[in-house]
Amino acid sequence: MISNYLFTSESVTEGHPDKVCDQISDAILDAVLAHDPNGRVASEVVCSTGQINVLGEISTCAYVDYSKIVRDVVKDIGYNDPLESFNADTCSVNISIDKQSPDIALGVNHSSENKSGSSNNEDLYGAGDQGMMFGYACNETPELMPMPIMLAHKLAKQLADIRKSGKLPYLRPDGKTQVTVEYENGMPKRLDTIVISAQHTNDADMSILKQNIIEYIIMSIIPYDMIDENTKIHINPTGRFVIGGPQGDTGLTGRKIIVDTYGGYSRHGGGAFSGKDPTKVDRSAAYAARYVAKNIVAAGLAKKCEIQIAYSIGIANPVSIMVDTFGTGKYSDDIIARAITKLFDLRPSAIIKYLDLRKPIYRKLASYGHMGREDLDVAWEKTDMVEKLLSYFH
Repeated sequence: MISNYLFTSESVTEGHPDKVCDQISDAILDAVLAHDPNGRVASEVVCSTGQINVLGEISTCAYVDYSKIVRDVVKDIGYNDPLESFNADTCSVNISIDKQSPDIALGVNHSSENKSGSSNNEDLYGAGDQGMMFGYACNETPELMPMPIMLAHKLAKQLADIRKSGKLPYLRPDGKTQVTVEYENGMPKRLDTIVISAQHTNDADMSILKQNIIEYIIMSIIPYDMIDENTKIHINPTGRFVIGGPQGDTGLTGRKIIVDTYGGYSRHGGGAFSGKDPTKVDRSAAYAARYVAKNIVAAGLAKKCEIQIAYSIGIANPVSIMVDTFGTGKYSDDIIARAITKLFDLRPSAIIKYLDLRKPIYRKLASYGHMGREDLDVAWEKTDMVEKLLSYFH
């Protein structure tokens, strides 16, 4: 195992075109769940200059004003200047929504186990798709997340917060951050490179912008002891970032899935998250895998832990569970895997219940990561299984 290396992760602000789409998709999901917790949602969005297209399959008894949701999200993000070619009031909104396929619903509404006579409530629903989902945790940060992605997210959110506060009035909604961490003996030692690209008005002074980004964004987020005289900082390295958001680049739901998870530090399987109700194990099982991995690291059973959970569509029980502690576990990976099988119910119905996933919580998750979000008090970030894990091994 390589112990000395550089690793880089990136994040984006809520004004990034892909994140515009993610937020619209999850705002639609929230609107459905607020009135119909059992609604089935698969909402995809594509945005470009002057237009937003909402596509997908939604089965619900709730009334949802899709166009209003789209415009409200875009306005909230900050694209509300009538002089810009992309803004909430003048962009066209095209809706193409159908119901969930009845063939898919066959396996979700009643699992194979339920059809075979099981009366267990947690066997009622089958997985909404086949696939393999991953969860990861490590001891690099208080959130038990890899440091590069956590710092990239915090920089991106600070960039958005400062813009919305009006402190730097030349800032616009689009932006990207990137952090390169130097590792020594497998742990973060220092920051090698920080990159921030911030959309701005045409009349912004680049020298002032760079000074302000260092003062209000970088120095307020980055730990002082992680920066030294050799740390490289690149701010708007092209020299100009006026055209941004959907005007500058087409956006698509789910395209920032590595930003949404672990910044590339861990594997990712299955599909993206935004716009999917929790019967889709792409989303719910990825959250469950994070929950399991975080509790294992929080219990001190490993310094790093990656979990894979795999499903077959229409079947409640996972077809496989894999554990990799990268040689840091106090017990062998197969013994930890047996403990997971014993202590964690990973059937979709059970996951939805104990992670409380039928609530309208998803719009806030659509930016700055789905994992490590202790600020949102989501259930998969809780470490409430630590005592049970320790009891199992003692």
